[in-house]
Amino acid sequence: QVHLVESGGGSVQAGGSLRLSCAATGYTYSTIYMGWFRQAPGKEREGVAAIRTGGSSTYYADSVKGRFTISQDNAKKTVYLQMNNLEPEDTAMYYCAANIDGGIWYVRGRYKYWGQGTQVTVSS
Repeated sequence: QVHLVESGGGSVQAGGSLRLSCAATGYTYSTIYMGWFRQAPGKEREGVAAIRTGGSSTYYADSVKGRFTISQDNAKKTVYLQMNNLEPEDTAMYYCAANIDGGIWYVRGRYKYWGQGTQVTVSS
């Protein structure tokens, strides 16, 4: 069992930055990817970024490449999402998730454990 808690969301103006954190507890050694997803009102939940827990490979959605950076601190069992140059289109609930099955990083069904989410609101 893995328990995930996100933090760091908030309200910023366009062009601003936020850093999201995801603290994991429990048996995290089976995770393949740690990912960040987001869901805006009326839209599907989509993959934003992921990182392989056993290495340093990172993956990003095209919409956030060059603006967002995912990283991890294995000692703290924490994954971060640094979000720069935020746009109003980035407004969404952001969720941290743990994948224990591998496969394609952005497939939601591959992620077994999910946090409760943290809201990010970007105003123009």
